[in-house]
Amino acid sequence: MASIFTRIIEGELPGRFVWKDEKAVAFLTIAPIRKGHTLVVPREEIDHWLDLPPELARHLTDVAQSVGKGIQRAFSPVKVGMMIAGLEVPHVHLHVTPIWDLDDLNFRNQQRDPDPGELDDAAERIRTALRELGYDQVSD
Repeated sequence: MASIFTRIIEGELPGRFVWKDEKAVAFLTIAPIRKGHTLVVPREEIDHWLDLPPELARHLTDVAQSVGKGIQRAFSPVKVGMMIAGLEVPHVHLHVTPIWDLDDLNFRNQQRDPDPGELDDAAERIRTALRELGYDQVSD
């Protein structure tokens, strides 16, 4: 059975995409720790990041860095954090989120019922920032 991320990638479920290319996508999580919390996900369904082919792992990191630059521009945090947890969905995903302190990387602080308008706004801010930075992989 396809993971929830595969279903989002294939358009079966909605997603607030900010990046799409031939190997990966990035979309906002529905349970953000901070506004702008984005997931970078390979199109190929692979459960554990240790099983990623090295070329795909590099590509995901490159996408995460690009999306992180968009997040930095859009939200002006102290830093942009990236982490791989992978317990909640059996499909590799990199969490890229604006951070002001270490609590901004604590999943206990996730918003379980975020305002859809705020998610839409965050996605548009990231897309705008990525376009301003010259990326053409920005999702519409």
